[in-house]
Amino acid sequence: MSARTETILRHWREAVPDDRLAHLVKDATRALVRALQMRLAEHKVSFGHWTFLRVLWEGDGLTQRELSDEAGVTEPTTFSALKAMERLGYIRRTGDRQKVRVFLTPRGRALKRVLVPLAEQVNAVAARGVRKADIAVARAALLAIIENLAREEAAQDKRMPSTRALARFGTKRKRPRKRA
Repeated sequence: MSARTETILRHWREAVPDDRLAHLVKDATRALVRALQMRLAEHKVSFGHWTFLRVLWEGDGLTQRELSDEAGVTEPTTFSALKAMERLGYIRRTGDRQKVRVFLTPRGRALKRVLVPLAEQVNAVAARGVRKADIAVARAALLAIIENLAREEAAQDKRMPSTRALARFGTKRKRPRKRA
């Protein structure tokens, strides 16, 4: 076990055992993603491409906007990833500038047989020693958290600001004071 992992576990078990759930979920997510990234790298597939491949394996022919929404990333991020995935021969794009659709190539579709078992392996390693009943409770709790936060967001009728808009928050210039 790495020193970093030991530090994280000590933090959760000793320093702040009742810290916010969001932090614990973030650390668990980071560990799961890292474990998968290491396995994907052996097949020269980035985690970002994995994210889009997973969505497309469930049903390709989505527009770039739909794919962005499903993957939970911005459209510029999707555009960049799709350009790279097209160069690698995983996808093809069709349509006009207004409505580009994304389709898997045979090569992109074939990756499913290789990559999905890697994700299943990560899940099996992560769940090692955890009772099935506890996993079921954790799944139910996480799904409830997702649903609760989605309901609150919908009730507020607000959209997440774009990355560009968020960047502007910290760069507001103050007007110089007028001297008397």
